[in-house]
Amino acid sequence: MGRMILAVAAALVLALAGGRAALADGSRLETVEIATRLVPSPARYTVLLPPGYDQAKAPAPMLLLLHGGDGDNGFLARMRPVIEAAWTAGDLPPVVVVTPDAHRSLYMDYRDGSQKWESFIVGELIPDVRRRYRVSPERSKTVVAGISMGGLGALRFGFDHPEMFGGLAALEAGIEPALSFDEVKMRNRFQRNDAFFGEIFGKPVDRAYWKRANPANMAIDNRAKILADNLQIYIEVGDRDMFHLDEGVEYLHRVLWDHQIPHEYRLVHGADHLGRTLSGRLRDGFRFLTAHVLDPAPPDTSYAPQKAVIDQLRRRMGVADDEPRPPLPPTSPKP
Repeated sequence: MGRMILAVAAALVLALAGGRAALADGSRLETVEIATRLVPSPARYTVLLPPGYDQAKAPAPMLLLLHGGDGDNGFLARMRPVIEAAWTAGDLPPVVVVTPDAHRSLYMDYRDGSQKWESFIVGELIPDVRRRYRVSPERSKTVVAGISMGGLGALRFGFDHPEMFGGLAALEAGIEPALSFDEVKMRNRFQRNDAFFGEIFGKPVDRAYWKRANPANMAIDNRAKILADNLQIYIEVGDRDMFHLDEGVEYLHRVLWDHQIPHEYRLVHGADHLGRTLSGRLRDGFRFLTAHVLDPAPPDTSYAPQKAVIDQLRRRMGVADDEPRPPLPPTSPKP
C-alpha cells in the first residue's frame, strides 16, 4: 500500500511540474528545521521566495502550499516551475510560498495525542515563518492551497481557522462522501486501510473524533465563523479521479450549497487524479485566490442599471430580496 501511494505521489509531482527542469532566475528556495514537541522533531519546511523579495519594502503575502499523501517539503521545489509560470503570467502575485513536511498525517492532530500536525503548523510553523521572513500577518494576505491530501489539509485549516486564512484552494481533496464514518464505503477509502485510520483516529476508530475532523461536518459546525470571516473557498476535482475523490468533493459541494456557504466548485470534465491537466488546474486555484483574496478587483458595477430593472421585477412578482434559495435534494453519496 505504501509503495502504491509513493508511486502515485511521484507521478503527481511529474504531472504538475510538466517535465520542466529549468528554473527562472530571481527566486530562491530555502529549507528550515525547527524543534518541536508536537510532531517528530526536528520538523522541516521549505520556502520559495519570489523575485524581488530582498528589495521589497512591504511584507509579502504568504501561500501555505500543502503536499499530498507520502509527499514531503520537497514538493515545493518540484512545483517551482508551475509557481514561477503563475508569477510571470500574473496568476499569482509575488507571494512567499511555504510547504511543510507533514508526512502522511492528513494534517491532523492524532487521537492519541502522539502527533499534533494541525496544532504544529498553525501554532508553531506559521509563527516561525513570520519571525524568519518578511511576510504579512494579515489574513487578507494569507492563503492556503493543497492537492489530494494537501487539499484535505487546506479545507481543514481554512474551516478550522478562517480568522487566519483569507481563502483556500483545495484541489482533488482526499475526502469521503459521508457525514459519519460508518457511511464511508471501501470504494472511497481503499487507499487508506483500517490500520491507517486506526493510527490517526484511534483503535477502534473514534467515530466522534472522525466526525469532528471531517470537512463536511466542519463546514456545518463552523458555518457561523466561516461566514463571519468571509472565507473564500475554491474546491475542484476531476470527474475521472482514480480514487473516486470526485464523489467526496461533489458531496462537500452539496453540503456547502445546502448550508448557503459561498464557494466556487469545478468538476473538471475528463480529468483524473494525475495527468497533464493538473498544472493548469493549480494555476486556476491560484487565480481564484488572487482575484478573491490577494489582489481583488473593485466591484463590477457595469451592469447596475440592468440589475435594478430585474430587482424591481422580482419585487413586483412578490419575491422578497432575502427569500432563501430552495435546497438541493438531501445530501447523499453517489450509488
